[in-house]
Amino acid sequence: MTKPSPSPASPPHQNPLKNSLTRLFFILIICSISYILGSYRSTLNTSPKPPTQNQTNCLNLITNFTILTHPNTHPPLDFEPHNTLPLPPLNPPEKFKLCPTNFTHYCPCQDPVRERLFKVEKMLHRERHCPATAGEILHCLVPAPVGYKKPFLWPKSRAEAWFSNVPFKRLTESKKHQNWVRLAGDRLVFPGGGTSFQKGVKGYVDLLKKMVPIESAAIRTALDTGCGVASFGDSLMDYNIITMSIAPRDIHEAQVQFALERGLPAMLGVLGTYRLPYPSRSFDMAHCSRCLVPWTEYDGLYLMEIDRILRPGGYWVLSGPPINWRSTYTAPGGTTKDPKKELARLEDLARRLCWRKLKGKGPIAVWQKPNNHIKCKKKGSKFPKFCDINVDPDDGWYKTMDACITPLLQVEHMQDVSGGVLENWPKRLNTIPPRIGLIPGLKSQDFLDDNLMWQKRVSSYVHALKSLSSGGYRNIMDMNAGFGGFAASLAKYPVWVMNVVPHDANYKTLGIIYERGLIGTYMNWCEPFSTYPRSYDLIHADNVFSLYMNKCDIVDIFIEMYRIIRPKGTIIIADHVDIIVKIKSHTDQMKWHARLLDTEAGPFGPRKLLFIDI
Repeated sequence: MTKPSPSPASPPHQNPLKNSLTRLFFILIICSISYILGSYRSTLNTSPKPPTQNQTNCLNLITNFTILTHPNTHPPLDFEPHNTLPLPPLNPPEKFKLCPTNFTHYCPCQDPVRERLFKVEKMLHRERHCPATAGEILHCLVPAPVGYKKPFLWPKSRAEAWFSNVPFKRLTESKKHQNWVRLAGDRLVFPGGGTSFQKGVKGYVDLLKKMVPIESAAIRTALDTGCGVASFGDSLMDYNIITMSIAPRDIHEAQVQFALERGLPAMLGVLGTYRLPYPSRSFDMAHCSRCLVPWTEYDGLYLMEIDRILRPGGYWVLSGPPINWRSTYTAPGGTTKDPKKELARLEDLARRLCWRKLKGKGPIAVWQKPNNHIKCKKKGSKFPKFCDINVDPDDGWYKTMDACITPLLQVEHMQDVSGGVLENWPKRLNTIPPRIGLIPGLKSQDFLDDNLMWQKRVSSYVHALKSLSSGGYRNIMDMNAGFGGFAASLAKYPVWVMNVVPHDANYKTLGIIYERGLIGTYMNWCEPFSTYPRSYDLIHADNVFSLYMNKCDIVDIFIEMYRIIRPKGTIIIADHVDIIVKIKSHTDQMKWHARLLDTEAGPFGPRKLLFIDI
């Protein structure tokens, strides 16, 4: 009889705890209970305690289990910073304090107390004299005046300003009959008058149009010395002429501040001891309306400076004494001179500069600079000497003026324009400037590439600056302007841009900026700027802090930016991410609200943007 086959052995009983998933399930339950009990105890005792041994074992067990059962699991992400520069301290930075109220309109480099230390000769006391010692340098934030209000939007600001913003009555009283500015309730009103155009600047400009082709689009940049409240520059805007209006901080209190409050280009400046902070061949026209400059003194020094900054074929306009020589006048030194003899001296000096006098009209006389110096150099020794060819004609930063003619670039024919012909406005804005070929290391393609780059960048800025097209910004500064691409990309908006080229930048491109029909100045950002507090609605700082990181204390640059930016203004800082990380703590010191944004290179690009709302 066949034995039945043995039934298969039953599988051994398995302990469910040996199953890996079951073990993990029970571990999670135990750890959750431990967490709940720990949280309950923490409400009874708020002092932090290190994790218990059981809690540590739970965490280690779960981590080890995950690694063993999922061998392809990536290691935990590392969120630690890896910047080459140290991060700001975890403790909040100390906030800067406001300056006393007597600093509300403080101009550090034009301090009337400091200017008393310098000679009056050649207006040296009116030149820039910046604080240099630690005790003099501003380390507080300049406060706004009581009752400060956001300036009127352009173009309303051309005619009106809040008196509380510029609370000075002296001009409203001393120039009352010349119609510079009037006080009407809580507002300042600018009727367009001036010392030489008391009945209004429009009639004055209508007269000037008969002598100078200001409607031809060939004249784009102008300089107005002794500008008053810049009514002349304001009027020229109707002809697409942008005017750099300058005047010293003198007895005509706050005239440049009035101009800036109106939304007009202006800065503190004087024809004194140093060259003006502009390159040679910058302006298509220069203007003086009773500006009290002693043109024939010091061997014609000041007229030769005007000659340096005038473009070949440019115009110099003079009105007031000694042009209307039939009435005597008081010279700048306080002495009474014979205006007929003074005019004769002036005309002789202009001839020796090879200028040609155009027919005058009423109180206005106009001279024109030659297109080249071929004829002038043939005149002989009776003419003023030419400056040494080894002296940089574009050097305008603390460079002492010399009584010599700045030589124009050589040309072959009498009809040639030295330095090249510029296109009419607005075509010249994006046409390759002739100076590109004169600066070693720069090529035409550099200019074209820069133009395209800034068009892209500014389009992204505009997206963030919602009120740009509606007039929310008027006065704009570019602290490191390069070729002026930032300003050129803003040309279609109701703004003007002060293009600043650091005097120690790799390339001196300010001449290129002027050949584009834009304006600007040289500057050293280790010093304060020649302007009043609250001058600008928007400040653009591209690679500024990279340039000055090892040259001076960048905190001083931030304090200066605070001084010249208007309340509710905007600052855009573009720099390497390491620099942005380093300066972020300083923006906190200013009590600024900062937003970190990517550049056109995206999140992995080395450059970052810091948008700051004041």
